Amino acid sequence: MKIVRTTYLSIGTNKGDKEENLQLAVNAIAESVGAVLKISSIYKTASWGFDGDDFYNICIEVSTNLNPEALISKLLGIEKSLGRIRTNSEAYTSRKIDIDILLFEDEIIFSPNLVVPHPKMLQRKFVMVPLTEIAPNFRHPIEKKTILMSLQGCSDKGDIEKIDTALTRPIALFEKYNYIAIEGNIGAGKTTLSKMIGDDFNAKLVLERFADNPFLPKYYKDMDRYAFPLEMSFLADRYNQLSEDLAQFDLFKNFIVSDYYIFKSLIFAQVSLHKDEYALYRKIFDVMYKEISKPDIYVYLYQNTERLLANIKKRGRDYEQEIAPEYLDKIHAGYSTFIKSEKELNTLVIDVSELDFVNNPEDYRYVINKISEY
Repeated sequence: MKIVRTTYLSIGTNKGDKEENLQLAVNAIAESVGAVLKISSIYKTASWGFDGDDFYNICIEVSTNLNPEALISKLLGIEKSLGRIRTNSEAYTSRKIDIDILLFEDEIIFSPNLVVPHPKMLQRKFVMVPLTEIAPNFRHPIEKKTILMSLQGCSDKGDIEKIDTALTRPIALFEKYNYIAIEGNIGAGKTTLSKMIGDDFNAKLVLERFADNPFLPKYYKDMDRYAFPLEMSFLADRYNQLSEDLAQFDLFKNFIVSDYYIFKSLIFAQVSLHKDEYALYRKIFDVMYKEISKPDIYVYLYQNTERLLANIKKRGRDYEQEIAPEYLDKIHAGYSTFIKSEKELNTLVIDVSELDFVNNPEDYRYVINKISEY
């Protein structure tokens, strides 16, 4: 599990559409750095240390799992992507975007690439006024004074004006959802994605305990004989796990993400069981289903059969290697029927057949954005 920490950033601009520059920077930080928890008002000040257009400045509070070195690297990348051109000169110049790390928890950092707290923040009203707006009681780790007290002692006598326009704060995943269920066919990547989300967004993970099922290897060798005990054991275990884990919310986690939903049991049972076995199974399932909490969003990861077979082969579980393409097609058909018929669920289907969200950060960000914006 990654450690999530709080940092305060200052963002300024005095070129082009200044409000748009600030909003784009905030959006980029929310996408690749962490959740933007607070945004100050926009403040206009004269350029500092050179003759140029007035600056628009804000401060933001961000929750991030990046360490300080990775954070500054990511912010420099965002500046570059938004059109910032840095030179070797130390002279102040106009800039399209400027992002500074003011504070990182209560840490004191002196390194060649980063000094925290920012050494000049206490002397700058365009930093201290917006920072006081969002973090008045935060204590400066060197001065041992609150930001509000530090502002009162600020030597900057320049004019500062609040702008009426307010920026839009991107809503973080954990603010929108309490419970996310991620589903998909065998080999679709649902467990991997769940773990990545859990790691990046401090979510409580509920992962299917398939590896502990003694009937699973036997089932793939003799499906007719072991289908019913396999499906009944899965149903009982899924019901117990979801009942317990969803009822006991972890106060130190932001939300819950699971790599299955209990309706998965019915889908696989439809494929695996004979008609009379399925009729009995369905009666038991219906009783259990009424007691299970519904996810805020049900995400189905679609991958084509060819890609599924490649993934199954790559992960190398012996008992899965003989799975036939026709079996995967039947499972997908079952999911499709369920998705079309189950109107109570907030369902999102994402085609990941051409994506590699494990190794390609852009693909991963695409999937997260689809979930966040749905």
